[in-house]
Amino acid sequence: MQRIRLRYTKRGRLRFNSHRDFQRAFERALRRAEVPMAYSAGFTPHPKVSYANAAPTGTASEAEYLEIALTEARDPEPLRALLDESLPAGLDVVDAVEARVPGLADRLAASVWELRLDGVPHATAKEAVGAFLAAEKVEVERQTKKGMRTFDTRGAVAVLDVLPDVLPDGGDRPQAGPCAILRLVVRHLTPAVRPDDVLSGLRVAADLAPPVPAAVTRLAQGPLDAETGTVTDPLAPDRDDADEAKALAATPRAASGTPPTAGDGTG
Repeated sequence: MQRIRLRYTKRGRLRFNSHRDFQRAFERALRRAEVPMAYSAGFTPHPKVSYANAAPTGTASEAEYLEIALTEARDPEPLRALLDESLPAGLDVVDAVEARVPGLADRLAASVWELRLDGVPHATAKEAVGAFLAAEKVEVERQTKKGMRTFDTRGAVAVLDVLPDVLPDGGDRPQAGPCAILRLVVRHLTPAVRPDDVLSGLRVAADLAPPVPAAVTRLAQGPLDAETGTVTDPLAPDRDDADEAKALAATPRAASGTPPTAGDGTG
């Protein structure tokens, strides 16, 4: 059985699709692309698809991950292209590797988010972020399936900063009014702290209340470098292992079938 790991996106209006909506769309794409899926046993077999840490409904994402199990081996890149063609625009399959190193879910240790706060001046956001980061603890409450829960949002945040008003090429950001854009790196803890929890924390710490809901996009998720706050590619170990295997397979073998042994008079 071969396992393939995929990275996909949720863009535009499709960010409002629930995770269940995506599951249905993806299972239809698997059938349309005639992927040789492995199925679970029992009275209601279903394709073996493992989803990892899906983004909340209403948030866009450039870095969602899943794993599928196949009964026949397939080249990951052509399979990716077939699935991408079979999904609606906005649900785009952008990367695929063969699963070679266990523990994908464990590698998804943190996420990078972009939070667009329309109507919030840059200086106001900067002041609020400073107050948030200076606090030892910023607790907020959120209703969950298990009732009202309290979260320490400050403890989960590895990086929070305000992006400059001026772009690297010297141009201004295109917006009619004030707009602050935050970059957030949040650790995946239990209970999970979401971007909207951090926005609630900014309200608690600095009374920051954007006049319109924030536009939230997940830019990346994967292993966290604690020193730099950088989130790296979670599929890199699988890619590296595949490259190493190809390199070993391409290495020329010795002309003689049996290597010399000690004491045989060679060397």
